[in-house]
Amino acid sequence: MKAGSRQVTSIGVIEVTSVARVDVPDEADARAAGYASGEAVLRAFAGRPGDLYRVALRVAGPDPRVALRAVPPDDALFERLDRMGRWTYEVLAAIAAHPGLRAPDLAASFGRETLPFKRDVRKLKALGLTESLPVGYRLSPRGAAVLERRARTGE
Repeated sequence: MKAGSRQVTSIGVIEVTSVARVDVPDEADARAAGYASGEAVLRAFAGRPGDLYRVALRVAGPDPRVALRAVPPDDALFERLDRMGRWTYEVLAAIAAHPGLRAPDLAASFGRETLPFKRDVRKLKALGLTESLPVGYRLSPRGAAVLERRARTGE
């Protein structure tokens, strides 16, 4: 982690505003981290190698993938999906057919391991095509429009 870095999360874009090594956390830092005292923090991490850091975060904005879900697909999106490979449409179709199915079960239906499969679904999510559910996925309106257009054009 470094100050200025950003991460897209389900609650929005999180920005790291500062990172500082600490020897003993003060009481305010400990309470902000959910501990009763600085000593409680040290006890919780006793025996673990490495240094202790104070990382300050802020919500820097909404998750841009949420707005993207409603954007109609354009030719550039289809060109990108085609470059990514046929798997993109196959995975979208599987998610459409089985919304909420556990990722390990979806991955197994393709003969794939779960973690690489989930990485691929995250690529589709970054394009606004899928949404994560508490368990499994579903297509976003944009993802559904991709499959509809593809079915219409017979590609």
